[in-house]
Amino acid sequence: MKNVIDALTERGFIDQMTHTELRNRVNQPIKAYVGFDPTADSLHLGNLVGIMGLAWFQKFGHTPYVVLGGATGLIGDPSGKSAERNLLDEKTLQHNVQSLSAFFKKILHFPNGPKPVILNNNDWLGAFSLVDFLRDVGKHFRIGPMMAKEMVRTRLQSDEGMSFTEFSYQILQGYDFAYLSREHGVSLQMGGSDQWGNLTAGTEFNRKIGGEPLFGLTFPLLTRSDGKKFGKSEEGAIWLSSERLSPYQFYQHLVRVQDADVIKLLKMLTFLSLEEIAKIEAGMDVPNSAQKRLAEEVTRFVHGEDGLQAALKVTVGMAPGSDAKLSGAILKELADDMPSAELSLNEVVGQKFVELAVKVGLLPSKSEGTKLIKNGGAYLNNERVTDISLMITSSHLIDGDYLLLSAGKKKRYLIKILKN
Repeated sequence: MKNVIDALTERGFIDQMTHTELRNRVNQPIKAYVGFDPTADSLHLGNLVGIMGLAWFQKFGHTPYVVLGGATGLIGDPSGKSAERNLLDEKTLQHNVQSLSAFFKKILHFPNGPKPVILNNNDWLGAFSLVDFLRDVGKHFRIGPMMAKEMVRTRLQSDEGMSFTEFSYQILQGYDFAYLSREHGVSLQMGGSDQWGNLTAGTEFNRKIGGEPLFGLTFPLLTRSDGKKFGKSEEGAIWLSSERLSPYQFYQHLVRVQDADVIKLLKMLTFLSLEEIAKIEAGMDVPNSAQKRLAEEVTRFVHGEDGLQAALKVTVGMAPGSDAKLSGAILKELADDMPSAELSLNEVVGQKFVELAVKVGLLPSKSEGTKLIKNGGAYLNNERVTDISLMITSSHLIDGDYLLLSAGKKKRYLIKILKN
């Protein structure tokens, strides 16, 4: 029977492990943790790999521990960073910790699995005085091995270099692991491949102070086939919080994933069986079918069934020619997700569709607009425009506030009516 390490290995989820013995150790329930520094009040898509790692362990009967960096977040992890982070003030950090804690309580809620434990490392690191920490913890760390860490070497070779503050980060995270082992019985730390140095700092420190043997596991960073990170897009971070990014917008980012990346993401970001994923891959001759399944599974996991249904409702409603009824609420949801403008009522009502489309830049010229209408590719509020002389009236305004113009199936423009 497979254990969690076997399952994750098959899915390409594991990059390195500190000890192959971990494969046997997980045949009995263990406690595993991933740390998240609260640099914002939401995580992004790249963080979802670590969350999925905890969720898989939870599904196999292991207890997931989430450690929020209320203390380490004041410093900032230098791993994978080419420049030092801007330091956050304590008030902002506390707000971020509270927001992420609420998110984890929701997303790691499995009725039949062990309950997640969410901790803030400021609860133990904040109790240290500087002298006590240097004497009791710092003396166990040697400068040579610390300098040899890849994250340190890379930064020291850069123009900016590395501050002592960032250099000490690995000591803090190393102590976290030893503390969690001693006080909570945690035996495994997981993280992205850029966390290897921090991970091994913890296992080595714990060995020196005579603690129980600890294990480390890293997973690949979430990157596209072109090498760019998945956590961000041209528009900015792909946030997991619905307050930062709506479920619809989150869904749309996943629907737009390239064919070269979609199967890897299905393996790493969903609980679908490998057999099911193979069937999805075999059916990829149907355009975007794999992407839709990916978007549905991940949106449901992050935003729940209600969030998924809201995203699907807006998606269907936005399709030109759709029978779905548009509403002001749906269009308001999309105002930041497509080209849009605010115009006065006088600038819209009484204008011909073609003239308005040219005015806002949806079409290059009136002649192109006439051609588009004749070819059946022009839409007003998702209804096909057949009259080249169609005049916009107040009855066209959705909830008195919006107009949606479309040129073909993908090119759309939203107009919001300014109120006096």
